[in-house]
Amino acid sequence: MNPFATAAFWQTAGLLVCSNLFMTYAWYGHLKTLSAKPWLLAALVSWGIALFEYLLQVPANRIGNAAGIPLGQLKILQEVITLGVFVPFAVFYMNQPLKLDYLWAGLCLVAAAYFIFRG
Repeated sequence: MNPFATAAFWQTAGLLVCSNLFMTYAWYGHLKTLSAKPWLLAALVSWGIALFEYLLQVPANRIGNAAGIPLGQLKILQEVITLGVFVPFAVFYMNQPLKLDYLWAGLCLVAAAYFIFRG
């Protein structure tokens, strides 16, 4: 059965996208917004933000697992989504230059997704 054809797949993917928005901000947003503050404060704020990541990520993986999405596919899906969220965040929020390396990394993840989801 095609995993992309199920509502559970898209629900899982949607929750993982939302989870990654929180995760990316928690991991890297403090570099811009709290750079002048003590690292402990940045860590505590990041942990607070990461709570919302986990409140979305855990149900996403449970839904995907209950729908029969294998663990390897859940992990690769997470990594593809992570790069898809990280690149716009780095470019638009953190004002980092768009690098050709992002393209190569993305192509590697496309290959990983192909191999893990084929057949």
